[in-house]
Amino acid sequence: MKTVCIIPARYPSVRFPGKPLALLRGATGEARSLIERSWRAAREVDRFDAIFVATDDTRIAEAAQGFGAEVLMTSDLCRNGTERCAEALALLGPGVEMVVNLQGDAPLTPPWFLTALVDGLEADSQAALATPILRCDGETLAALKADRAAGRVGGTTAVCDSEMRALYFSKEVIPYTSETYAAEAPTPVFHHVGVYAYRPWALHAYPDWPVGPLEQLEGLEQLRFLEAGHRVLCVEVEARGRKFWELNNPEDIPRIEAMLTGMGMP
Repeated sequence: MKTVCIIPARYPSVRFPGKPLALLRGATGEARSLIERSWRAAREVDRFDAIFVATDDTRIAEAAQGFGAEVLMTSDLCRNGTERCAEALALLGPGVEMVVNLQGDAPLTPPWFLTALVDGLEADSQAALATPILRCDGETLAALKADRAAGRVGGTTAVCDSEMRALYFSKEVIPYTSETYAAEAPTPVFHHVGVYAYRPWALHAYPDWPVGPLEQLEGLEQLRFLEAGHRVLCVEVEARGRKFWELNNPEDIPRIEAMLTGMGMP
């Protein structure tokens, strides 16, 4: 197994307990759990040699096995999805050359995002990991700002340098812009797509690095790599007409269901 996709999932959540098992209806009206929809998104990618759901919860494990997923049982000590992927990698043993972390709250992730991610990390030997970023249009930027104005933690934004190395990730909307943009107009803000491709050495080392003040403040696991001084490659991807949004809060369910229906996804 040279390239494996791991979908980490946990049941407890401050904002949305039981989120992986939340049901979403698409164009056909059929209800499928969030974790199943994320697994189906991974199956659309032909670069993965294997796909696993990694969890410490028997309810999630049973649901995943029920729709045909392979499951890796990890401990309840994992503080985030990257630590859970590290445990899962240890269970898989040697031979894995790249691990892709498709977080279980991103069922709208298009397959070309993941293909571009794998290609990006393969091409940059200096990067410890790679992650996709998507330039916001005016409509998406307005939605991010509306979440923050309402006191909700919505999508994450990213800023990077001229060589596409990450400078920072934040749950605030950065960089600041006072301009108003038309719905379809490009903006200077990049929406971080919560997917990662890791080199095994970096993933094995990650749980032993200290949690820094930025990771603690923002609650963003990828900041641990930056605080430890490692290169994070940002791979810009294109929506190609697809809508993208993660399920962060219960209020996101109608929005995602509308996107699924609008795109004709079952």
